[in-house]
Amino acid sequence: QVQLVESGGGLVQTGESLRLSCTASGRILILYDMGWYRQAPGKQRELVAVITSGLRINYADSVKGRFTISRDNAKNTVYLQMNSLKPEDTAVYYCNAAMTTIRSEYWGQGTQVTVSS
Repeated sequence: QVQLVESGGGLVQTGESLRLSCTASGRILILYDMGWYRQAPGKQRELVAVITSGLRINYADSVKGRFTISRDNAKNTVYLQMNSLKPEDTAVYYCNAAMTTIRSEYWGQGTQVTVSS
């Protein structure tokens, strides 16, 4: 049984920073692409950032230059450093692990990020 557990969400003011963490248990995810998604009220879930098993990184245009994704395979953990937060970043943030070649995918339970203006 694989579990992804997110932490680090909270309530901050515009311009402040947060760091989200997602730690996997039950399976070593070094071969998985790891990503962060978010879902705001009334909106569809969207990709925020992804770091592949080969360490290629992609960001949504809306967070480029403000967010940084990284992974520590020794700790089975992926991070999302979020700087210069804006009210429009308010959402539930979900961690995702995916290996499309074997159609294997896992999701975390989500962590709330709220940015007040």
